[in-house]
Amino acid sequence: MFTASPRLNPPFRADHIGSLKRPVALLQKRKELDEGKCTQEELRVVEDEAIRSIIKMQGDVGIKAITDGEFRRHMFYDGVFDNLEGMKYIPVVPIEWFMDYVPDVDAFKQHSFKAAASYLCESKLKRIKPFYVDQYEALKQLTKLEEHGHIKITMCAPEWFHLRHGPYAYPKSVYKNDEEYFADIIQAYREEIKDLYAAGCRNIQFDDPLLAFFCDVKMLKGMEEQGVDHEALLNLYCRVYQDLLRGRPADMTVGIHLCRGNFKDGRHFSEGGYDRIAIKLFQEIPADTYYLEYETERAGTFEPLRWLPRNKSVVLGIVSSKFPKMEDKEGLIKRVHEAAEVIANGDQKRSKEEALNQICISPQCGFASHAEGNLVTEEHVVRKLQLVVDTAKAIWPDA
Repeated sequence: MFTASPRLNPPFRADHIGSLKRPVALLQKRKELDEGKCTQEELRVVEDEAIRSIIKMQGDVGIKAITDGEFRRHMFYDGVFDNLEGMKYIPVVPIEWFMDYVPDVDAFKQHSFKAAASYLCESKLKRIKPFYVDQYEALKQLTKLEEHGHIKITMCAPEWFHLRHGPYAYPKSVYKNDEEYFADIIQAYREEIKDLYAAGCRNIQFDDPLLAFFCDVKMLKGMEEQGVDHEALLNLYCRVYQDLLRGRPADMTVGIHLCRGNFKDGRHFSEGGYDRIAIKLFQEIPADTYYLEYETERAGTFEPLRWLPRNKSVVLGIVSSKFPKMEDKEGLIKRVHEAAEVIANGDQKRSKEEALNQICISPQCGFASHAEGNLVTEEHVVRKLQLVVDTAKAIWPDA
């Protein structure tokens, strides 16, 4: 049940999206595993060592939402569909199979993508093993943290392969329609959330860059040209979140992260402000907080924040995780106050102080949505996170 004021701690005034730059030793050991030159157990030792190091780093700079940096994954969305019974790994999927619902392929073309590996549904979907519980348990053991909300688990969005593959996402002989397909996915997520909660997890974050596609005029035009009703599609995804989170534990903080792409050279995949989806995002999806990309003009203005309800918070992603250039702290402080003014003067009138209480800050995305990471070093990561913390402390007494 939601309260009249936003749930905080988590999210924390100075937060981060989850993924961190992998050290060279970890990347090398994972390469050895892929080449059959080491065992999974040997990789695990290196993973644990690397995660201990970044746990300490997060604590040293003052970050309170601790993650494992997604060091046990290759891609940020690993964990759900690769563990579902009924999904099949496809090593080479034709690029056109990605394009029915994602028509703006400029980013793909510029990287000469001719095909890609993926997962496709081939039979009824069922959760037969945990998605992230093992990662949570391992992180809990390494951190020794007792404060449940301080460990955050990031997870793949439920519509990930549906939007990527459109009519190829599942065989009509297995599921007659989207509602049947998502019913089994919703059940799997409910089971996972229940088990995460039982293990002690109180802070989860859905990584959902695909929702930002509905902000992009080019994407929407492409969908229309292919006969896709994008309004109905967005409504479907909102209902999926509603059903997925129905009955979830009242003391579990649920966040949703939106960005416009985080490829290894800083390339983005979509553009456009949140104006087109703000009401649905903030008022129909039952999340507690929204981690929103806001470090460049392609994310639009703060104006959509006028629709943020009083009982929810927003984590402004105003520091870039893509490039090493450092932002100006005073400039960041100014932007936070600009956002607060919009919230205060929005649909539900409130004081500037109340509006500021609904805001936290973070980098705009993770530092390594894929294992190779962005154009930053581990030292840049430390400096960026320290900047987020220092900026938060300059704004909020409780930071």
